[in-house]
Amino acid sequence: MNARTPLELRHESLGTSVHQLSNAHLDALEEETIFILREVAAAFDRPALLFSGGKDSLVLLKCAEKAFGKKGEGSSGGGLPYPLLMIDTGHNFPEVTAFRDQRAAELGAQLIVRGVEDSIKRGTVRLAHPGESRNAHQSVTLLEAIEEFRFDALIGGARRDEEKARAKERIFSHRDGFGQWNPKAQRPELWTLFNTRLAPGEHFRVFPISNWTELDVWQYIARENVALPSLYYTHKREVIERKGLLVPVTELTPPKAGEQVVVRDVRFRTVGDITCTCPVASTAANADDIVIETLAAEVSERGATRMDDQTSDASMEKRKKDGYF
Repeated sequence: MNARTPLELRHESLGTSVHQLSNAHLDALEEETIFILREVAAAFDRPALLFSGGKDSLVLLKCAEKAFGKKGEGSSGGGLPYPLLMIDTGHNFPEVTAFRDQRAAELGAQLIVRGVEDSIKRGTVRLAHPGESRNAHQSVTLLEAIEEFRFDALIGGARRDEEKARAKERIFSHRDGFGQWNPKAQRPELWTLFNTRLAPGEHFRVFPISNWTELDVWQYIARENVALPSLYYTHKREVIERKGLLVPVTELTPPKAGEQVVVRDVRFRTVGDITCTCPVASTAANADDIVIETLAAEVSERGATRMDDQTSDASMEKRKKDGYF
């Protein structure tokens, strides 16, 4: 008898398979997301869709494609009514940025990229040391892009199940003239009625997949055959075990003295700045496999993979108040 893989053993221990899971609820989630995307197009003058090339933004973009169609001849719609905006730390995985460019081109969408490196050159971002993570500094570059293009709404792929601070967020999240978020001053959202009034200089962050979970996202990816960067699926990678995380060995994250480099079968549950994003041990080679793994996960994707969220329980909330996504 052939030995079973860890993933097959996990399937057996859960007593289920991806084909036994209902995904009927995905229709309602997709319908809500498309409604919100169209609401943004109708309610705001200069919206943009934040697009990183990660799984959540790719799911959001798939819904946007269904809402508006592709640009060009033969399309059922006129294409996205707003541009895609990427805030680039300069330390992103090349597989992800290449996929971002490919997907934007396929849709005929305008892609705007603004980099933290440019903010550093302007002196608006100052690093404590050259190796510091640039992830939190994206807030400055984002606010500069908002001012440059006078965006009044930014659509993002954040979900409430990711982190405590995100769970406080409204779908239409009001930001003041400084781009800051006040969790005590958010507006009621009853019966999908959204108050989109803005004073000069203010804007909204809009999160159409707020009510989705990580499991919903992967079920949707499996159902819709949403293409993703290869990093999301199992591959062999040199890593270091550090503080309970698997840190990828790169030029930006080299091993420290005394640390042992090992090769593991891993995948990324979320992708971001290389300096703060870690993979997890996994042999899941497709979306169906990841659905089963996600059912058994006991730690949120950010808690399991993001070094910058390990600093304190309030780290994300502080960054959001400073203008972060």
